[in-house]
Amino acid sequence: MTHEIGHKSVFWKASGVVVIALAAVWQFYAFVTFKNAAGVADLQGGKTHLWWAISLAVVAFIGAFLLLSTSMQYDRGSEMHITSPPSPKALS
Repeated sequence: MTHEIGHKSVFWKASGVVVIALAAVWQFYAFVTFKNAAGVADLQGGKTHLWWAISLAVVAFIGAFLLLSTSMQYDRGSEMHITSPPSPKALS
């Protein structure tokens, strides 16, 4: 049984990872440019933006790692273990 990954499937998964990464960048930008009610840059405010940025970046990294690790699989059907018995052709 082969598990082929289609090009459309990879495209949509990669697009999802890119969207999550862009959301992380946007949240980090919102954290960096956060201003208080008086319009002055507030270094202590906007902590929720920072936590959202960190969380989304971690999710994007994990998603990209899983996407790459599943698309770079070797052929598991031709795998031979050291403990496997020899094939019947080799015995004769």
